[in-house]
Amino acid sequence: MFNMRNLALVASAIAAVFVIAMAGELVEHLDAQEIMVIQSVNGNLTVYDTPGYHPQWFGKVTKYARRASYDFEAPIRFNDGAQAKMHGSIQFEIPTDAPTLIMLHSKYGSAQTLQSQLVERVIDKSIFMSGPLMSSKESYAEKRNSLITYVEDQITHGTYQTRQHDMKTNDPITGVEKTITAVEIVADDKGMPKRQEDPVLTPFGIKTFNFTISEVNYDATVEAQIKGQQQITMDVQTAIATAKKAEQQAITVAKEGEAAAAKAKWEQEVIKAKAVVEAQQALEVAQLDTKKAEQEKAAKILRAEGESEYKRKIISADGALEQKLAAYKEVQAAWAQAFADYKGPSLVPAVVMAGQSGGPGATGAQALIDMMSAKTARDLALDLSVPAGAK
Repeated sequence: MFNMRNLALVASAIAAVFVIAMAGELVEHLDAQEIMVIQSVNGNLTVYDTPGYHPQWFGKVTKYARRASYDFEAPIRFNDGAQAKMHGSIQFEIPTDAPTLIMLHSKYGSAQTLQSQLVERVIDKSIFMSGPLMSSKESYAEKRNSLITYVEDQITHGTYQTRQHDMKTNDPITGVEKTITAVEIVADDKGMPKRQEDPVLTPFGIKTFNFTISEVNYDATVEAQIKGQQQITMDVQTAIATAKKAEQQAITVAKEGEAAAAKAKWEQEVIKAKAVVEAQQALEVAQLDTKKAEQEKAAKILRAEGESEYKRKIISADGALEQKLAAYKEVQAAWAQAFADYKGPSLVPAVVMAGQSGGPGATGAQALIDMMSAKTARDLALDLSVPAGAK
């Protein structure tokens, strides 16, 4: 039987089911990497930036990531007419103060809309506006870092005010002269870039960082030209390096030649110096020999003069008696030897007659000997007689 007690139990059960069903509309959990905006049933906006559970009271919850990343694939056009697509990424942070976040939420309503309609458009536009500031070849090589700088600066501070002018240049591949439209940044009195429009993200408190270009996909024709130009540049650099190497080798060879010549010259100088020393020594030796010979000559002359004077005085003293006696002796010895060696008829007669001239026993041989002795003595002016009274 239905009564008030049963009615209360049914009402409690229905209330419990309702509370359980609507629990997700009463509170909301917030992660540490997010910020949450809750729009109450009466339209009030409340910002929560601390992690944990917060009251929702059936209000609308919108969450924003504190930091998000945009992987872009943006078109870009360079001043030589070449087109490409730039691939890369950039990170951005949204403001955490309630008034600014409420302003962003009121304009865009969600994190996805904020990124697609605000952040992505500013970044893509900055990329596109940076292209005309250089050629495709420059973006590939020497102005690659400048391209990154131009994009980041325009994202943060607004797009540049630029002016265009035509200029002639040679095609890097064909060498044919062509006219291109060059774009340059207009600077103020202080040399700072003038801006075409004010920054867009800064008033909303959005900060960007870590802008990175992963690659730039050029048109096939431009890609071929760039590769061809790279090859030409490499060939030129190789040729320059080869020329410098050859030049250095020539310098090295010249220096080595100079060193060899200097070495040879000094070697010759050494030989010359040695020869000079040897010649000087030989000259000094010859001079010494000459002096020695002169001394020997003088000595011999002195000795000869001394001996001559000595002999002269001896001869003067005794009439060269010693020499005369020696000569007389040799003559007599020669005659004696001649008679001894004679093999003819006997010089002594077999019969000697007494009373022959010459005295007893005199012979012709004896007479001959006496005659030769007398002749020798006469030739030598030798007086063989013994003076009277001599002992």
